[in-house]
Amino acid sequence: MSNYQLTAPCMFGLEALVKREVKDLGYNIIKVTDGRITFEGDAMAICRSNLWLRVAERVLLDVDEFKATSFEDLFQGINNIPWEKYIPENGRFWVKKATTIKSKLFSQTDIQSIVKKAAVERMKKAYNTTTIKETGEDYPIRIFIHKDIVYVSLDTSGNGLHKRGYRKMIAKAPIRETLGAALVMLSPWKPDRVLVDPFCGTGTILIEAAMIGANIAPGLNREFDAENWKNLVPRKLWMEAADEANNAIKTDIELNIQAFDIDYKAVNVARDCAANAYVDEYIHFQDRPVQEFKTKKHYGVVVTNPPYGERLEDAESVKEIYKDMGSVFGKLEDWSFVIVTSFDEFERNYGKKATKNRKLYNGMIKSYIYTYLGPRPPRRV
Repeated sequence: MSNYQLTAPCMFGLEALVKREVKDLGYNIIKVTDGRITFEGDAMAICRSNLWLRVAERVLLDVDEFKATSFEDLFQGINNIPWEKYIPENGRFWVKKATTIKSKLFSQTDIQSIVKKAAVERMKKAYNTTTIKETGEDYPIRIFIHKDIVYVSLDTSGNGLHKRGYRKMIAKAPIRETLGAALVMLSPWKPDRVLVDPFCGTGTILIEAAMIGANIAPGLNREFDAENWKNLVPRKLWMEAADEANNAIKTDIELNIQAFDIDYKAVNVARDCAANAYVDEYIHFQDRPVQEFKTKKHYGVVVTNPPYGERLEDAESVKEIYKDMGSVFGKLEDWSFVIVTSFDEFERNYGKKATKNRKLYNGMIKSYIYTYLGPRPPRRV
């Protein structure tokens, strides 16, 4: 079975988590750069990484890389790629996205057009035809140009990996599933500890936690473009990978996960999402404000994404919420807290400096993950 070079893009600041996930799957890391983890794997690695990576945004099959400082360089570089090794004669291919950073080539539409034209010319010559019909399966191309180096890849995932399949028709944009999983993985939470999100919204963080606790592969409930790439990834490998994932689920796990929010409509949506993810039995939902949160449990963990004031007029109410959080959480002396927000004055209003904080770019929004570590629970005898 051929080995491939694969790349898993992620949010800036979460590279270490994806690196750990890839290593846990048993694949060798080639390099780690800002927002990109490159590793080596066979065709089965395409299946397993799509099914199991919780924090990566997608899995790319790297095709080539070359230097280009002009559109002619770009055309020739793309035209030299043996596309016939990757795309069948009737394959449907297009440039799904072109990203350029610190490079002489910066027009995304021109890049997309030239790459498509060069690839078509190569395919026509390779298949000895005058037309490429493109009536077959999808082979989306992604172009990433950084400091004049062009990285060419095929997108094996199709829809981003954050689209797990359990969220249906949600109007208000909730936290991304990949970020929700990352927050849980960055926290000290273990399945034998209480986990709470007092601003649960549509439940993403706690649904991801339940999937982690029950060892449910995040990609089990969806499809991937590469499932149809019979020339590169035999269908039986996808079936084997799915069987592995199903057999790995911990059906006898007991979890104490509590979700509440002041918005009862959001809580109802969260219940539906949890049911779609087959983890509703692990999560207790309730509509109530953070000010009413109190518990007799010890060594619990709060992981949350509180309001951060998108509009200037919201800033004062957000400050009050953070002060209330500091007051309520301060009474839980042996608990740990992981809080993500883009609000600059969070620590000042919360009333306590974090044990550590991590800078994160959620899209182009600079955010911080504030971690307040409590004592470790005593070891069980």
